[in-house]
Amino acid sequence: MIIYPTLELHNGKCVSLTRGRLDDRVLWHVDPLEMAKGFATAGAEWMHVTDINALAGDGNNNGLLEDIIRSAGIPVQLGGGFRSREVVERWIEKGAGRIVIGTMAAYEPDLVRELAKWHPDQIVLSVDIYQGSVMTEGWRTKSAFDPATFVRAFNDVPLAGLIVTDIDADIEDADGSVGVISGLAAETCHPVIARGTVRKVDDVSLLRYVPNISGAIIGRALFSKDIDLSEALSVAQATPEPVADFQ
Repeated sequence: MIIYPTLELHNGKCVSLTRGRLDDRVLWHVDPLEMAKGFATAGAEWMHVTDINALAGDGNNNGLLEDIIRSAGIPVQLGGGFRSREVVERWIEKGAGRIVIGTMAAYEPDLVRELAKWHPDQIVLSVDIYQGSVMTEGWRTKSAFDPATFVRAFNDVPLAGLIVTDIDADIEDADGSVGVISGLAAETCHPVIARGTVRKVDDVSLLRYVPNISGAIIGRALFSKDIDLSEALSVAQATPEPVADFQ
């Protein structure tokens, strides 16, 4: 299982959102670029970055994102405000390893299909769930889509994977969130990356045994030092199961 240490960027600073609310941010007094380099030093294979300004439509962190992509030393899975072909392709050209798309998939599914066709294994579908519905516009707008129906509609698309977030259970109820995410993982043929479920290292151990969960995004718990990244990476690695010695 792949651990995706995460940066959420707002006005050039690292933040964490509470239940996805753009107006409820925790500010971390750290250097984003140094944090990104630290993820690589700890042994991470990938990192995830969200541009909160682009998500909210009040600017962007483009210069910092370019610095992170150039300097981090590991591929970057980039999300936040990708709602046109031009923006997606521009960041792929700038070296982003993967692009995370959410709102566009709800409003322009055929465009997402086409982007995935031309950039196989570089497009990730973000599925954010609140009260049984798929959310769009940075978790602010409730759509009419049932999550299971929504993900099945993309089963024939060459996506790199799905990021699934249960907004209801974010922070307070890790077990409930795993239940929602594991149920949705059974509806898709794509590998699923869980977001909002890891508060401690034991949560990583739990996710390893959920079918079709290929990764976990961890942000706040790393900044608050509730989780040590090196330990989480070690726990996430597959270990051989004991084999009986038959004579």
